[in-house]
Amino acid sequence: MSNLHWVLIQNKEITHPDVTLLVRNAEDELIVRYPEQVPSTVNPHARFVVAYVLGRPVGCGALILLDEGVAEIKRLYVLPAHRRNGVARRILLALERKAIAAQVGELILASGTRQPEALPFYESLGYQRIEPYGHHIGNPVSVCFSKRL
Repeated sequence: MSNLHWVLIQNKEITHPDVTLLVRNAEDELIVRYPEQVPSTVNPHARFVVAYVLGRPVGCGALILLDEGVAEIKRLYVLPAHRRNGVARRILLALERKAIAAQVGELILASGTRQPEALPFYESLGYQRIEPYGHHIGNPVSVCFSKRL
């Protein structure tokens, strides 16, 4: 039986301890992969979802509304022990549903060259590579994506 049947996605406030735990784990991993970069602060307007397996937090992601009709996916992270089981897909699809409910027509996100497992994942869900945006402009390790909803 697939682990997907045991995944529950819940909306959580940015201050929720499960969000804090997962964001800290994500930052710890990013520091290893990108030691030359300082992790960005969490946007106070981020709308988080947390994935739970058997009551334990295993992944998260956030939606940040930008200009009218555009939102950014941030902080998509799954604990290593729960990867390759569809958890990230469930998180991203939940964020897409939140975006549609907020009348967002386009999602953008950034990943990086040192996260090679992430790049085909986003492409498999219909995200297309775009030119870097914002603070990703000029960053040789940034890989940015967009998807029309």
